[in-house]
Amino acid sequence: MSIEARSAGVGKGSQFTVSLPGSLVVETPEPTQGEKNGNSSQHPSRHVLIADDNLDAAETLGTFMELMGHEVHLAHTGAQALEVAKRFRPDIAVLDIGMPDVSGYEVARRIRLEAWGARVTLIAVTGWGQEDDKRRATAAGFNHHLTKPVDPEVLEGLFSSSDPQG
Repeated sequence: MSIEARSAGVGKGSQFTVSLPGSLVVETPEPTQGEKNGNSSQHPSRHVLIADDNLDAAETLGTFMELMGHEVHLAHTGAQALEVAKRFRPDIAVLDIGMPDVSGYEVARRIRLEAWGARVTLIAVTGWGQEDDKRRATAAGFNHHLTKPVDPEVLEGLFSSSDPQG
């Protein structure tokens, strides 16, 4: 990945160019007859909640997950994540731990208290990667703990291994 910035000077605006490696390009193969009939078993679509107070990070990850065929809902605060989760009842919730209002740990605990919350795969995505952070995530109810920056393909691998039926 490379980032290039150009400007003709103060007050003249700026141009930013971001070049991503080819490995991030998602090629969509022609659907098989089974997939056209809704019987895809290779990468089943998931209902995904992504909660991160970094709007760019949440939107980028959301776009990637949508390109992989998932239905995505975004939240940018812990309180918003809880509200969206109650309405949307995701199969998978990708939660930033360090949100300013309600932490990802607390969001995970509250989701687990809901009758539908037991079947949700909870994935912590955080800059906090010490062993104690991982223990806290497990104690809060997370199934997985990933340290930023997260490789989207690793995340997709977790999605593929999660049972959508709970």
